[in-house]
Amino acid sequence: TSAYSSPAKSLGDPGITPLSPSHIVKDSDADDAVEQLFLVVVAIDFGTTSSGYAYSFTKEPECIHVMRRWEGGDPGVSNQKTPTTILLTPERKFHSFGYAARDFYHDLDPTESKHWLYFEKFKMKLHTTGNLTMETDLTAANGKKVKALEIFAYALQFFKEQALKELSDQGGSDFENTEVRWVITVPAIWKQPAKQFMRQAAYKAGMASPENPEQLIIALEPEAASIYCRKLRLHQMIDLSSRAPVNGYSPSDTIGTGFTQGKEHVRRNRQSRTFMVENVIGEIWSELEEGDRYIVVDSGGGTVDMTVHQIRLPEGHLKELYKATGGPYGSLGVDYEFEKLLCKIFGEDFIEQFKIKRPAAWVDLMIAFESRKRAAAPDRTNPLNITLPFSFIDYYKKFRGHSVEHALRKSNVDFVKWSSQGMLRMSPDAMNALFKPTIDQIIQHLSEVFDKPEVTSVKFLFLVGGFAESPLLQQAVQSAFGSRCRVIIPQDVGLTILKGAVLFGLDPAVIKVRRSPLTYGVGVLNRFVEGKHPPEKLLVKDGTRWCTDVFDKFISADQSVALGETVTRSYTPAKPSQLVIVINIYSSEQDSVSFITEPGVKKCGTLRLDLTGTDAAVPNRREIKTLMQFGDTEIKAMAVDVATSKSVKVGIDFLNY
Repeated sequence: TSAYSSPAKSLGDPGITPLSPSHIVKDSDADDAVEQLFLVVVAIDFGTTSSGYAYSFTKEPECIHVMRRWEGGDPGVSNQKTPTTILLTPERKFHSFGYAARDFYHDLDPTESKHWLYFEKFKMKLHTTGNLTMETDLTAANGKKVKALEIFAYALQFFKEQALKELSDQGGSDFENTEVRWVITVPAIWKQPAKQFMRQAAYKAGMASPENPEQLIIALEPEAASIYCRKLRLHQMIDLSSRAPVNGYSPSDTIGTGFTQGKEHVRRNRQSRTFMVENVIGEIWSELEEGDRYIVVDSGGGTVDMTVHQIRLPEGHLKELYKATGGPYGSLGVDYEFEKLLCKIFGEDFIEQFKIKRPAAWVDLMIAFESRKRAAAPDRTNPLNITLPFSFIDYYKKFRGHSVEHALRKSNVDFVKWSSQGMLRMSPDAMNALFKPTIDQIIQHLSEVFDKPEVTSVKFLFLVGGFAESPLLQQAVQSAFGSRCRVIIPQDVGLTILKGAVLFGLDPAVIKVRRSPLTYGVGVLNRFVEGKHPPEKLLVKDGTRWCTDVFDKFISADQSVALGETVTRSYTPAKPSQLVIVINIYSSEQDSVSFITEPGVKKCGTLRLDLTGTDAAVPNRREIKTLMQFGDTEIKAMAVDVATSKSVKVGIDFLNY
């Protein structure tokens, strides 16, 4: 049985029963709040490994400004975004974010640093936690736990303050939060609780409020990328299909060069970079016809998401054809492989201890690896050197009683040698081997998506996200799928999502049709039918035989939902005299659900309509209309008593049930 006992039996609550015929009304809410006017749209790309923001003034939508350069970038890593790292004081108060957090933590004396709480790559926790709630914890580098909601709220508050400060500096007067529409991007494959969690964290950070939810849009990363890709001009992207085969490259013409020579039209403006987005449909896009399909592969630090979109002319609206899929195959996978390699050479016991005892030096080692990771390329012949921090060499000698050099000699790991300058020397093959498991998973998953009937005849594959900068990934995708579609990589690919999210905030209506990630319905009583309904569901009330726990479906998983579409059902109280009507809303990942007690069915909302004190002259079959509006990543539900038009509204809630 499921976690829910039969609500009708336990509450002594007679429940509701469908009024037949049940009707579906499609109506766009005429009484929706009047569109607020915001002066500026600020989008935050809150990534697993790095984060950033960009903005655009609604009066000047063709200019997208990417945040000012940050202090303290890393060698070999472009610092348009800042690392997603956060530092709290020993008293658990916010101290710093990004490079500042990392550098401050790094400079602390080890005796002190063990009291400070340092977090990195914490966004993955929202993806991997099965039963996410407002109480879910995150673990800092020193092993102490803090509520995830607090960390996410601190991070968003930091971005909010940075952006408002930059806007105020630019405009010369203080910028109010009320003048900003915020957009936060999340992976499309995140489950609903994780998307709702982001919204709650943003409310806690003061970006918007439950009373004013329109001020914040939760955008899906591949959708944002898709919107930006529509605007691309040919000089702003690299078409891998039009290149000579990889092994035919001359060294001066490796895949990466197109990035460095981006001819993006950039205006310098008080260190913030402004990109001109011409208000035209890009050339690639003009080749797409009504009904054409393309796939967006968004490969970031933590996850890879794939979304298949179809063009709807004349406005070029996007329609999601196949629900977003993907998994934890981001570039972090390469870091894990490096860690496994270190364990193989130096012993797992040592690496575990080193991470706990010298957390700052461990961070240093991973930074050194990061810049070499970015230098890996299919045609590379010279080795990659990774500097080992002095405290690694020192601590290893204390721990094992022999040198790092000795460990490397006696471990039979080929391709990794010790260089006299105190570095690990990795042959290109050894580096490529670290990428292989992650890239193989991405290619494997993409192949499965390509085999789906909805995905036949895809014209383009847009490869976006930070990991898309990797020539190894580019080559793998091109050689696996280049014969089926054109593989396109936007320039400045790490900023694609950020720019698309700004465009989305300026015109949220551009995405017209999504696939519902879940099946939604309400729990009702039906007249008991012998032979059709299971006997254990029989409930006899006032001489009427009811079947309890029936799941009355509003919408199925993977059904197309137009934005703003409303599905309406009519119910009547099972007992006419009933004055408090409780409607429970449930969701499931399964398509066909008959009863709310089935495994995997979760309660995600309650509508409580109290009709006491309403006029007695009510028809004997009171009609209660229940509406669910599928929008944004949010879903709203409402119940209305038709006779008195008394109503109650609720947002679907996945975190508090």
